[in-house]
Amino acid sequence: MQFIPRHLKGLLAGGLLACATQVTAQAPQGNQLPVREVTLDNGMRFLVLPQDGAPTVAFVTQYAVGGANEHLGSTGIAHLLEHLLFKGTTSIGTRDHTAEVDWFRHMDQVHDSLLVARVKEGSNPVAIVGMESRIRALEDSARALVVPNEFDEILSKNGAQGLNAVTTNESTIYYVELPANRAELWFVLEADRMTSPVFREFYAERDVVMEERLTRVDTNPGGLLYEAHLAAAFQAHPYGVPLVGWPSDVRNHTRQEVENYYRRYYGPRNAVVAIVGDVEPDQIEGWARRYFSPIPPGETPPPVLIEEPEQRGERRVEVHFDAEPAVRIGWHTVNKFHPDAPALAILSALLSGGRTSRLYRRLVLEDRLATYVGSSLGPGARYPALFAVEAYPRSPHTTAELEKAVYAEVARIADDPPAYIELQRVRNQFEASSVRRLDTNFGLALQLANSASLFGDWRTTFGLEERMAAVTAEDVQRVVRTYLRKENRTVATLVKTPPPARASPQ
Repeated sequence: MQFIPRHLKGLLAGGLLACATQVTAQAPQGNQLPVREVTLDNGMRFLVLPQDGAPTVAFVTQYAVGGANEHLGSTGIAHLLEHLLFKGTTSIGTRDHTAEVDWFRHMDQVHDSLLVARVKEGSNPVAIVGMESRIRALEDSARALVVPNEFDEILSKNGAQGLNAVTTNESTIYYVELPANRAELWFVLEADRMTSPVFREFYAERDVVMEERLTRVDTNPGGLLYEAHLAAAFQAHPYGVPLVGWPSDVRNHTRQEVENYYRRYYGPRNAVVAIVGDVEPDQIEGWARRYFSPIPPGETPPPVLIEEPEQRGERRVEVHFDAEPAVRIGWHTVNKFHPDAPALAILSALLSGGRTSRLYRRLVLEDRLATYVGSSLGPGARYPALFAVEAYPRSPHTTAELEKAVYAEVARIADDPPAYIELQRVRNQFEASSVRRLDTNFGLALQLANSASLFGDWRTTFGLEERMAAVTAEDVQRVVRTYLRKENRTVATLVKTPPPARASPQ
């Protein structure tokens, strides 16, 4: 063991340094994989899959809470939590947590006064700036007690690779790969993080998220177009709200609000962990019960009951920015549970899945109307999503020309189903992609956790792939006629607009 803090050494008795037993049997593919399913009394689920190969283990932890579970006023909270959960715990990342708490209380009191001042009519702007400066000064003082990046360092010094996290509309996912003989370290650190996280450097990290929003959305033409398109297409459903959050929501999040949200929804009841690699399932189950069973279950988020009303006419929105034009076209479709979802996935690949796809061949290679064209289903999986096409015109061509060409290709499929050879090409693409994903511990762990978290069963996504293989040309034609209608579409266009001229000096 290269580095373990003294305060954790007592927890590691029981063989952290012992190598896991290597499994020699060749695992079958798909939904026949020998996955050990373990559910603790507090509701936490573990999916354990031993794999031959390198002595490494992939860990993927997926919480079933994301952007769609937020409401106006708290948008971006899941994404902010994604950042904060790397800041350590009461025992990791600090020199004196008791002293830290005193600093937190002082800065949070100033922040409460700041929130009142921001909405109070007649507030003094100078006083507001002063309170913002005071918060930064207090946080700088508290930072003297911080051991920077200690959580990351512990893992890195024990051979971890790929430590990261991602927030989606339905989930927050944390992942890492470790040497097999360091597997117990994950249980120690993750149980500590689940029970005792400390959201230190809160206001600085909130500023980091604001900066992320600035670079990825507010000053990014593609981000602006995407955000405007979803907001226009989803007028009721939370899919229309940006994952990073609206700026005023992010700016006003409080430490207590974020901690309360975490305590409610990031507990064992709402977590799925997939563990794939050189492991012995009995040993993994023992660690799971030892470290996670004592943790209170927490809550599951309230169900998202709001439904997007039927769209009864084309919607159009323009985004003006000093950038090259672009267009996004989206049609309301279905969620990934729906029987039509596989045919829509096939349609996306037919239109833009590689250089031989219909839209790429026509718009980019033959007519040279576009520099890029792509399609997707999103922004999420659990609720009805958009089938979207995005394209960038090649000068001197226009977004109107691209729209016309896209609609022509869609109409071709509506009138004449795709040929067998086209469908077979797409099936081959999906099969190759599936093989590549299943060839790595991380790819398998990600699929297992995602399927169990979103659909309740780790086998479901393997079944979806089998359903895609059964899609017929008539199925593709039917979904085009059903969903890709003018009255069901929303179009967002990026219009190149020069920045305003600066006033000449007097």
